[in-house]
Amino acid sequence: MSAILAASEVVVQFNDRLVLDRASLTVNDRDRIGMVGRNGSGKSTLLKILAGLHQPDSGVISPRRLLTIGYLPQAFELDPERTVTESVRSGADHVLGLIAEFESLPPVSHRHAELEERILALDGWGLDHRIEAAMAHLNCPAPDRRIGNLSGGEQRRVALCRALISRPEVLMLDEPTNHLDTESIEWLAEFLESYPGAFLVVTHDRYFLDRVSNRIAEVSQGSIFCYTGNYTDYLITRAEREAAQEVNEHKRQMFLKRELEWVRRGPRARATKSKSRLDRYYEVAGESAPELTADVDLVIPPPSPLGNRIVELENVGMAIQDRQLFSGLNLEFTAGQRVGISGRNGLGKTTLLKIILGQIPPTEGTVKLGQLTQFNYVDQGRLQLNEERTVLEEISEGSDFVLFGDQQLSMRAYLKRFLFTDERLGSQVKYLSGGERSRLLLARILKNGGNFLILDEPTNDLDLPTLRVLEEALLAFPGVVVVVSHDRYFLNRVCTDILAFEDAGTISHSVGNYDYYVEKRARALQAASPAIASPGSQKPGASNSPGSQTKPRKLTFKENRELEGMEGAILEIEEGIARIEALFGEPDFHRKHGDRTANLTEELAAGKERLASLYKRWEELETISSTAQQSRQT
Repeated sequence: MSAILAASEVVVQFNDRLVLDRASLTVNDRDRIGMVGRNGSGKSTLLKILAGLHQPDSGVISPRRLLTIGYLPQAFELDPERTVTESVRSGADHVLGLIAEFESLPPVSHRHAELEERILALDGWGLDHRIEAAMAHLNCPAPDRRIGNLSGGEQRRVALCRALISRPEVLMLDEPTNHLDTESIEWLAEFLESYPGAFLVVTHDRYFLDRVSNRIAEVSQGSIFCYTGNYTDYLITRAEREAAQEVNEHKRQMFLKRELEWVRRGPRARATKSKSRLDRYYEVAGESAPELTADVDLVIPPPSPLGNRIVELENVGMAIQDRQLFSGLNLEFTAGQRVGISGRNGLGKTTLLKIILGQIPPTEGTVKLGQLTQFNYVDQGRLQLNEERTVLEEISEGSDFVLFGDQQLSMRAYLKRFLFTDERLGSQVKYLSGGERSRLLLARILKNGGNFLILDEPTNDLDLPTLRVLEEALLAFPGVVVVVSHDRYFLNRVCTDILAFEDAGTISHSVGNYDYYVEKRARALQAASPAIASPGSQKPGASNSPGSQTKPRKLTFKENRELEGMEGAILEIEEGIARIEALFGEPDFHRKHGDRTANLTEELAAGKERLASLYKRWEELETISSTAQQSRQT
């Protein structure tokens, strides 16, 4: 691999805040780089610098000659007067320009070969096909709709499509999975897996990072730390690095303690030896300790007790005009249940939330609410912050305390849990970074309490460390949690149940996490497909007589028992894998479990290997069982 883009010793400072401090990064021609870091750490700033849209205060950016770069920023701009198709095609203006020049040249021209080579390298002749495929898979609005009439989510899908279709040598995407449904995220992952160039992607979707990245670049405290491998590899390597740093810091402190005692005793050794030892003491004392990153100490206020009835849905359905969104939904919520809702955009997920809340009535069935049920609803639009208020004013709203169950917590102490220092409490909201705004919104939302928490797309605006803490808080929450999310990692880690919106107005309820639902759905689809070929598809010479067909065998008694216990065994191993991955994701992993890093890594690898083996065996037994059953029916 060869370097095609490099940033060296980059420094960026906003007012008195040093965002990037001599940060360096090299991009090679086949790199798949996932960028992680706290909100406000400088990830988006670095992408803008690499894309040539922002100049650093100092440092050098070195792109290869004629390098093409595609960039999707978080805050994108589209011409409101253009149509969807016109906006998407504008992403390939440089390709269209090459094609136009090629077609305008006279039959004999020395530029023909050069232009054709560049057009072929950019797959310019397949541009129209790529545009149609990308728009279809990303569920873009109708081609002739005006940008000015689209919602924010629709505009983002158009902007993403515009960035992808030009196939630049370096593709940079800032939060591309926001506002995408699971199917679109799956297509985007497949697109990037086969992408011929290099790409850098900033995302909080850990499952997505695990799948597409081969390097992780962590932006932290002004520097960039690079790790080989995907997100899971990064967690393991970082934990090992921090554990080693902690050991070295412990040795340094012990050395200083011993030397300090020696200095206080006033040794009577030779003056030259004393001076040498003192010089060594001051040298070690002058070394800086590893900087520890503070984490949000998020605790959801303890909920009030729930009654025997919480929320019951009986044959609930919803139709809008002539369109049936869903029907026949029966579900009874219980304390400690954490239900994840997934499915393509536009199928009725947010509508279901509003039915549960009692904001709109269903067109079919009934919703029964318990008398003690108290909702806390976080919608997609979130709460609007008052730009002129200070952080403290925005949260306190005239009160000095937050109720935590039967106890009171001072507003200042509550905000410190979300990493707001005393100095920052007096800052106006308009001066906060993106990460600080997200934490402020989270603090405002969660202080409302409630024993039935409903979160609609909570993962879009939170950085990875805050997401992990939110997951821990939800896991410890004794009330009911309902969360709409396309973040597969989040659904796997948090949820006890999945409500999946499928096609034809069907809602599938599955106990377990999202991966388990996907596996069950795949088995169901496989079982539903015909296992015996139709008569017209028989090979020549094959006989249709019953005697000429081999009778499929049945499962033995032992195999039946094995199949019955397979589901529980898989769930147990998945829980073990999730437990280890959660340990690696803990902010204080190196302090609590640093000495177990190697053993945990081996245990994780063994668990994944065992899980793959079990799934393979399950598929074999299910195939035998379903084939035998279909044979009996015919």
